[in-house]
Amino acid sequence: MTGRTALVTGASGAIGSHLTARLVDLGWRVRVLTRDADRLAAFPWLEDVDVVVGDATSLDDMTRAADGVDVAWFLIHSMSGSLDYAERDREIARVFARSCATADVSRIVYLGGLLPDDELSEHLDSRRDVGAVLLDGPVPTAVLQAGIVLGPGSVSYELLQRATELPVLVVPRWVDHLVQPIGLDDALHYLVAAADLPADVSRAFDVGGSDVLTYAELMAAAARARGRRAPRLLRVPVLLPATAAAVAGVVAPAPTTLVAALVESLQHDMVCRERDIIEHLPAPPAGPTSVSDALSTALAAGRSGH
Repeated sequence: MTGRTALVTGASGAIGSHLTARLVDLGWRVRVLTRDADRLAAFPWLEDVDVVVGDATSLDDMTRAADGVDVAWFLIHSMSGSLDYAERDREIARVFARSCATADVSRIVYLGGLLPDDELSEHLDSRRDVGAVLLDGPVPTAVLQAGIVLGPGSVSYELLQRATELPVLVVPRWVDHLVQPIGLDDALHYLVAAADLPADVSRAFDVGGSDVLTYAELMAAAARARGRRAPRLLRVPVLLPATAAAVAGVVAPAPTTLVAALVESLQHDMVCRERDIIEHLPAPPAGPTSVSDALSTALAAGRSGH
């Protein structure tokens, strides 16, 4: 891998920051695009990357950032910034695809969300649309569709951890829907490995861990990993996403708009519908990580500050 140049957008986010560190460790020349360089000051990899200050909605800024890049990672999700995040993300995706084509980037890698068979929430609909915009462009694209990422900094993971601190939770009945989380290390493995897909592979792939369980069971597993008693769940027949988000907002480590979008997605079973990824990319070194192992690793990383 040494000698290739990577562009990472969303590098100040949970996944983007870890991906940037992983790429640096693997010998990539890494460039990151940010609107505010001060947001990167705390990251240990800052001195090892090229920082481009610019706006992802600007074609000029994006083309400047993509110049000379071999593989570009799209990890921008603006839903925590405004209520019209869906259209903003589509706009950014269109600019990103066009700039990568102009700069002759060889591949785009995007981390989206698992898509259920039934009607999508606005959050998941936005993730699907962004993937479609990138796939419609001329640059070969790998859209990796994942559910809850179990790792420090991931909003879904942090919300899960906060929930385990309460003795009682009022929850909707769809807390019994199925989820298939993925450990942070597994997610990073696929994000990096996707850079080496052949040019004729341009499609979406579902990625997940080894376990399928209900969200209620996931909360119980998160509590056990911390040596705590699982919160008592009071299921109610009807709890609209906005109301559920308001309840979650009591302990949420993120803006209400973001929490509402994530909570709304829990109305669906969030599991892999296909496992085609194994036909194209190697599995993680130890195989897909279990929920218990991913939670233990995430807790250890959180305690060490990584």
